[in-house]
Amino acid sequence: QVQLVESGGGLVQAGGSLRLSCAASGRTFSTYAMGWFRQAPGKEREFVAATSWSGGSTNYGDSVKGRFAISRDNAKNTMYLQMNSLKPEDTAVYYCATRDARPPYKNYYSDSREYDYWGQGTQVTVSS
Repeated sequence: QVQLVESGGGLVQAGGSLRLSCAASGRTFSTYAMGWFRQAPGKEREFVAATSWSGGSTNYGDSVKGRFAISRDNAKNTMYLQMNSLKPEDTAVYYCATRDARPPYKNYYSDSREYDYWGQGTQVTVSS
């Protein structure tokens, strides 16, 4: 059974930084693409960032490009999201996700419907 556990959320002032972690267990971590999504109250889940199994290919949502960086350490079964220059509009619950090896085969996936497993989420609050 795949398990994903996010950590690192919290309260930060605008302009500050946070690093989220997603620890995976239950299968070989290095084989699968992964991603980060977020959901603010009253809004739909939004794509934040995605990475290929190796970390060599990445993709970002337009609202976070240039400020966030996704990475993974396959030896530690952990994915990260470094968030810099945070804005109040970044306030949301952040989720990590992964998927089974199934078609379509792509380097990374930006649609939440393409993911099969989700963590419980970690709250990020950015104060103005």
